[in-house]
Amino acid sequence: MPKDIQTPPGTGHVGTMTPDQNELLKEMWSQIFSIADSGTVNVPTDILTATETASAGSETASIKSKTATKKGWFGTSKAASPAVAAGEDTPSVRVNLTDIGLSVEQLRPALWNNILGDHPGIRADSLLLRFLRARKWNVNNGMTMILKAFKWRLEDDIEEVKSKSEDELDAKYRGFRLQMELGKSFVHGTDKEGRPIVYINVRLHKPADQDAKALEKFTIYVMEVGRLMIQPPVETACLVFDMTGFGLSNMDYNFVKFLVQCFEAYYPESLGILVIHKAPLVFWGVWKIIEPWLDPVVASKIRFTRSDKELTDVIEAERLPNKYEGGKDQFTYQYIPVQTGENDRMKDAETKERLLDEWKSHMWKFESLTREWIECKKVEGARAEDVIENERNALAKELRVAYFKLDPYIRARNLYHRSEHPVLQADGATVWTYKN
Repeated sequence: MPKDIQTPPGTGHVGTMTPDQNELLKEMWSQIFSIADSGTVNVPTDILTATETASAGSETASIKSKTATKKGWFGTSKAASPAVAAGEDTPSVRVNLTDIGLSVEQLRPALWNNILGDHPGIRADSLLLRFLRARKWNVNNGMTMILKAFKWRLEDDIEEVKSKSEDELDAKYRGFRLQMELGKSFVHGTDKEGRPIVYINVRLHKPADQDAKALEKFTIYVMEVGRLMIQPPVETACLVFDMTGFGLSNMDYNFVKFLVQCFEAYYPESLGILVIHKAPLVFWGVWKIIEPWLDPVVASKIRFTRSDKELTDVIEAERLPNKYEGGKDQFTYQYIPVQTGENDRMKDAETKERLLDEWKSHMWKFESLTREWIECKKVEGARAEDVIENERNALAKELRVAYFKLDPYIRARNLYHRSEHPVLQADGATVWTYKN
């Protein structure tokens, strides 16, 4: 990844937040803790005014919320900060988990399993910030959005694509492995902004070749794998829809709707750029149908390229496969099947439990520090916020190390672990190999 990639200040990402945005992030953490502890959350009615003020860059209005500390994510926490009472005269509305369709028991693992999909600890704040930015810093709307995303992940069993091998998924969803064997979609390299590139060869798609659910599961598989490949400070991916050879027989409107919903509702702020490459004349009639479905934010990230040379405006020639004119990377996609014994560590319950306990120990500390960080300006005599933030950042790194020790015991190995030059490393790093 180029060394000069930086996220502009004030854009609401980790390390670039304004003081107002930082307070709204704290508020969202506070609301999540409140739900996890009691099953309900008090959302002040003046939150919209506060968030609108913050997004305009002025001082954030005072937002007070009840933060109970009886429990942590998986049970009773031994190191919780004292609770702070809500403002006495603050009008509020109650958001009940049952209104969303979640239980307290479901919420805790849903949050942390989602965090673990990225880079643990480092990305804990990033996950919440994605939903805050997607809802223009309205904490109430952000909370509703993230809870609905959690519900979807549980109902659709998103963890399944991580815990099962490709062969197991293929046995359950007809045509799952076919997507990989054909090379219909794969991840390779990074663009000029350091974003991992997902190539989609649309001409290879025939709706009848696989069950619709298999295609959805494969899409989630690619997204969940891709999340691991996004290396800080980068937070988004690049999609290249190669329309070469596209015909109406390749069109699948239901899948397009699903993909749009994923980027807008379930993986917000994850798309950096979507390149539609060499769209033939027949596509433009299809585009007139699809375009109105797109959220303006997603639509603004779409770019059309008519020639291979234009792809080099987005992707360095040295990283662009040489199947495209001007590309210098001698890369040819090849699917490597599941290897015998590659997931044997998932059967080692004793080691898994030990490593899980180690990870939980770091997680408890991270939660406790987060509670302290939320309250540090509200409680007289509290430790300085920057001191707590430094401790929290250090602990996030420990959390990451602990997670990737655990990873092979809870996540099945995938194509990007077993390739000739493995992309996903044991420590969570991503290493791309280009043949020039």
